[in-house]
Amino acid sequence: MYILGVSCYYHDASAALLKDGVIVAAAEEERFTRKKHDTSFPENAIRYCLGSQGITAKDLQYVAFYEKPFLKFERMLFQHLETFPRSYKTFVATLSSWINEKLRVPATLRNKIGYRGRVLFVEHHLAHAASTFLVSPFRKAAIVTADGVGEWTTTAFGIGDGSDITLLKEIRFPHSIGLLYSTITAYLGFQVNDAEYKVMGLAAYGDMNMETNEYYKLLRSVVDLKEDGSYRLDMDYFTYHFADRMPSKKLCGLLGGPVRREEELTQRHKDIAAAVQLVTEEVLTAILKHAYSVTGCENLVLSGGVALNSVFNGKILQRTPFRRLWIQPAASDGGTSLGAASYIYHTLLGHPRNHIQRHAYLGPEFSEDYLRTFLVQNHIRYSEFPNEKKLIDHVARMLLDSQVVGWFQGRMEWGPRALGARSILANPCNPDMRDILNTKVKHREEFRPFAPVVCVEDVSKYFECDLPLPEPTDFMLMVYPVKEKWRKRLPSVTHVDGSGRLQTLGREQNPRYHNLIKAFGKLSGVPILINTSFNIQGEPIVCSPEDAYRCMMGTGIDSLIAGRLLIRREDNPRDVWDSETPASDGRPIGWQTI
Repeated sequence: MYILGVSCYYHDASAALLKDGVIVAAAEEERFTRKKHDTSFPENAIRYCLGSQGITAKDLQYVAFYEKPFLKFERMLFQHLETFPRSYKTFVATLSSWINEKLRVPATLRNKIGYRGRVLFVEHHLAHAASTFLVSPFRKAAIVTADGVGEWTTTAFGIGDGSDITLLKEIRFPHSIGLLYSTITAYLGFQVNDAEYKVMGLAAYGDMNMETNEYYKLLRSVVDLKEDGSYRLDMDYFTYHFADRMPSKKLCGLLGGPVRREEELTQRHKDIAAAVQLVTEEVLTAILKHAYSVTGCENLVLSGGVALNSVFNGKILQRTPFRRLWIQPAASDGGTSLGAASYIYHTLLGHPRNHIQRHAYLGPEFSEDYLRTFLVQNHIRYSEFPNEKKLIDHVARMLLDSQVVGWFQGRMEWGPRALGARSILANPCNPDMRDILNTKVKHREEFRPFAPVVCVEDVSKYFECDLPLPEPTDFMLMVYPVKEKWRKRLPSVTHVDGSGRLQTLGREQNPRYHNLIKAFGKLSGVPILINTSFNIQGEPIVCSPEDAYRCMMGTGIDSLIAGRLLIRREDNPRDVWDSETPASDGRPIGWQTI
């Protein structure tokens, strides 16, 4: 039985395919269109998912959509009537999208991919809950979901048992911890629904003490938080419920100044970032403690965009009674396509759970024949490693020499994190590497941290982490302190507060990646690499070899390792790219065996 899940028309559009309840393919539309956070109908992602199994739309038993459009309209209409006439322009704009896009999902499926079967609509937060619980290692768990807003729900908790999911309590729009965080993101001059993670990184430079951070006290005054974790926002300070802008004049007055535009980030901005992080952690901690008291479960699963707050995730097991934690790698709206499909297969159709998500490598892959053909046709000079050992040894030496390596291997990752399939790798021991990557490669703000990747068996030597180690560390979803003795040895992955957003790796998940980390460790004495996403600011993570090559040639990446092939930027002048002049003998230019 094939079930396709679809998410689109609000945040990150995506598609996910289940075969007899097992995830066989999943991808975000942005990776194909190269439009970051693409919200459009995920035609390319759907075609990839179907093609990966050699099937067509006629082979699908069901398509599951991640939201109930009429419930969404109910909220839109109520919101409009409550705040009219201020909401008029926003209501007209969203109504047009609702009529032309969400109401036409079955018709769009027919027209775009030829699907004429049943389309089932799953409530947004149920899709979030299913996306994490039904692929988790737990037979029973407390479930907490938190994001900006679904149809009505912004925060919910419940319980998962076997294939059943019951959401017990919810908080409804306009009260939303996710939208509070997004409002401060906008206030600090960053893009909403894209740069909340920048605020999380900036918070480490601010005052993370509730007693001394004056902006925490100010923000906390607009949140009425009860002992059971329920909360209400003072809506006099917000405008997102009736306008397309977020920080209100009253909120600007509360925080002591206008929305940041182009000016340099000051300590005040950093303290405000810390304040919203503190408020968010306080609210979520109260919710989790209450969820534990109601469910009695020691296992916890999280989903929704707020579940990507890796700084808080690393504190959950210390601050709450939960003993085990699971978070799905695509925790935000992109992952709801998987949740909707899983909910149909397991919860509605009653099939027992038969799959645990152990990795995130669910996207497209490209054979080495494809890679060679691409390079030859575009007259790109490259070399080829004759065996695995020479590849690993050579790349480990490159990294030790502080070269920046684009690592393009196997199937693309599912979710917002690069996890060793579409990654940029570098030497964490070089104190200048953070600046090199930020200025010459990523073209992003200097305060942004880089993530360390470390093998599971080595993690407790270098990080002060929970033991047993929570599985979400495999998906770069937990921040832990770097042990004091190693911070000077790891300057480019140790954040200003001494922490690191680590990715852990077992050999069975990605053997080549694992072997490279170990080989680098033998040379450097520290088996850890910098792992950052293979893209530049403002672009999605690369998907194809073409994307990877363009990214390398437009940045300071020294070399690209694609499969067993080595492409060096210095060997390939930019004017060779896309040249139509054939090689004289039809062979790769400069081909050699290393």
